[in-house]
Amino acid sequence: MSDAEIHTQLPKALESFKEPESGRAISKTGQVGDWTVSDGNVSCRLSLTSMVQPIATEIADALRDHILANVSGVKDVQVQLDTTYRAAPTIGQIGLKAKSVIAVAAGKGGVGKSTLAASIAIVLGRMGAKVGLMDADVYGPSVPHLLGLEGRPEIVDGKIQPIKSGDMPVMSMGFLVGKDQAVVWRGPMLHGSITQFLRDTAWGELDYLIIDMPPGTGDVALTLSQLLPLSGVVIVCTPQEVALLDAGKAIAMFEKTKVPVLGVVENMSGFTDPESGKTFNIFGKGGARAKAEELGVPFLGEVPIQMDLRSESDEGRLADVLLDPTIARPIENICRGVVRSLVTQIANRPTVSAQLPVL
Repeated sequence: MSDAEIHTQLPKALESFKEPESGRAISKTGQVGDWTVSDGNVSCRLSLTSMVQPIATEIADALRDHILANVSGVKDVQVQLDTTYRAAPTIGQIGLKAKSVIAVAAGKGGVGKSTLAASIAIVLGRMGAKVGLMDADVYGPSVPHLLGLEGRPEIVDGKIQPIKSGDMPVMSMGFLVGKDQAVVWRGPMLHGSITQFLRDTAWGELDYLIIDMPPGTGDVALTLSQLLPLSGVVIVCTPQEVALLDAGKAIAMFEKTKVPVLGVVENMSGFTDPESGKTFNIFGKGGARAKAEELGVPFLGEVPIQMDLRSESDEGRLADVLLDPTIARPIENICRGVVRSLVTQIANRPTVSAQLPVL
């Protein structure tokens, strides 16, 4: 087949490849261009939004495989990636501009949920997405401490100005009360504070708003599900049975409120002695994966016990320690898993007639 004939087939092949953020045929979004065909070798430019940057290379590989499988005579495909801008929609009734709102939750305290929520937000941002972090753990706000942030947010033009961690806007009750001051509130006051954090904070336009939830299955989850459509929830647990039982309850609660479970993370999954190299499964291992399989939800990965992560987080240097590739790698894998789950969710919407290629 001639190069000219291949060139005419390429647009039609794109009609069955779905753009990951919208679920529309990528032939209609204008994100593939600069086609060249030479002796059966195809090259093109693929522009992807910042929301899907964490899995951009996977999408490029999927496009390459799709063209090879659907266009006769193609010997190879080279896909050049770049980033395109797409405005975030206003969601819910509170004026929040975000493409995805993701809760990070746990059935019980002490499983490292806040550290995981902050880590996911930091790493998603470093992978190219626009991210905000909201600490909704009103009774025990720990995000400011983890990130080494302090100060009281200002009000400008009627909007709360979040405290920045690098370029990432952060909002927490920890900025509004003293470190040793207890928050003793009933449900209506709690509902009001969560509403204000979402509605009145100057978040800007976000790809992802990550929300660190209080542990357990209390009022905050219900409040959030009433205020805006949550894109999904990430459940954090440790491997031992008592934590897995509570994780199962948390999953059941979110399913009742129609919030998709994007996946389960097993935190504190083994400790490797840096001197001997021997791994100790202090809390067991593999329990979260088994629970995820049992409940039919994705398993996003394991995060081992890492001494530097613990000590630097205690000193407010979580963002710094995540510059270490060894420490960041498990979080990067989890972030990719979260984005894959969202892409699959978008592809499976009733208004979308065809599935995305498997990434």
